[in-house]
Amino acid sequence: MASTRLRRIALVALAGAGSFAGTLVLSSDLLLHSSTAAIISDSPKEVMAEAWQIVFRDYLDTTGNYSEEKWKTLRRDLLSKSYGNTKDAYEAIRGMLGTLDDPYTRFMDPREFKEMEIDTSGELSGVGIQLSLDKDSKELVVVSPIDGSPASRAGVQPQDVITAIDGKSTRGMTTEDAVKLIRGKVGTKVVLELRRGAGQFVTVDLIRDRIELAAVDSSVNVAPNGAKVGYIRLKQFNANAAKDMRNAINELSGEGVSGFVLDLRSNPGGLLMASVEIARQWLEEGVTVSSSTREGVSDVKRASGRALTKAPLVVLVNEGSASASEILSGAIQDNNRGVVVGKKTFGKGLIQSVRGLSDGSGMTVTIAKYLTPSGKDIHKQGITPDVNANLSKAQAQRLKFEDLGTRNDPQYRVAESELAKLLRQSNAKPEVSFEGDVQLNVFSAN
Repeated sequence: MASTRLRRIALVALAGAGSFAGTLVLSSDLLLHSSTAAIISDSPKEVMAEAWQIVFRDYLDTTGNYSEEKWKTLRRDLLSKSYGNTKDAYEAIRGMLGTLDDPYTRFMDPREFKEMEIDTSGELSGVGIQLSLDKDSKELVVVSPIDGSPASRAGVQPQDVITAIDGKSTRGMTTEDAVKLIRGKVGTKVVLELRRGAGQFVTVDLIRDRIELAAVDSSVNVAPNGAKVGYIRLKQFNANAAKDMRNAINELSGEGVSGFVLDLRSNPGGLLMASVEIARQWLEEGVTVSSSTREGVSDVKRASGRALTKAPLVVLVNEGSASASEILSGAIQDNNRGVVVGKKTFGKGLIQSVRGLSDGSGMTVTIAKYLTPSGKDIHKQGITPDVNANLSKAQAQRLKFEDLGTRNDPQYRVAESELAKLLRQSNAKPEVSFEGDVQLNVFSAN
């Protein structure tokens, strides 16, 4: 057998990272087109042996289904068989990893692995459209074009309905189908036919380009009491997340906001170090997260003493807040830096390493678990908010994408109310008065 050639990706990912592409799909898993041919140059068994070795060397068992002897026996059984093609070999690898019963340790063929790399890189090639499927009309609707993208430069507008892609009608088309047609190589052309408003039809020729994905949306909101609230929605912990968060905090602080609402709802996670770096932007001191491997080695990440703001903070979470989102919200909560509002989080406390294999395929493998600063293992438990904020099914159905972080968002209203309480507390200044020989602390609100 040829020598094993492992290509280690320079990142540690937390499984559950959302998908992004040149066309962004909301509330949907994204299928990416790739022209990469899955070719195992020497033998299908080579990639199989690589995957086996990674698990043998690094895997952290949390299910009780792994033992070294069973794993060695499985290797002998698998390598004793013949595999005539790539598909059979990939299925054998998936079956091998399936014996671990760990949903986060998984194999990816070259197309899937490319998708993973795109998800975490913070950039891709495409036209820069946020795309959604209208619940009622089943039409493909533009949520918004990405600033500076080919779509934005061509005048594509929010609420434009995409009626055809390169002459092909979008009737009955899913967002995934549309993504396959719209994405492509940099420099190539795609033609979109749009319906705008009440019967205006527009055709735009778009040249695909490299798109940088912003991980953060932010705005200045005015609360009922007149306070300026800095609203930050963190969509994903990709390679741009820490930079985008830094910019948002600094810009909103420059606009004179009194406090912040950080929205982590439905953020499925992403890069471990992105969560650590963002936690350091909010925390002046304290532990942000610790992790331990199967050898028991613990890695403790701490604040760096360079927080960007000390303004009151409320963090919004829900059942879809997972992994890196839980690291960040746990760090805020355990260090008493802010109030966590919403619903109990997903409960994904395992860390995966992303590994590339010699034929362009790859895998994620669970290598460690993380603990919140207080030492809590939240895997399958989640983070319990300080303040519960329900969102009924009816409210969720009525809540539109553009309503997030506004007064039309019931959970945001609760977060804003909690922020008002924090602001009142922070504005209470102690005064000293004397009654006889007794010194009293009296609080007055500014």
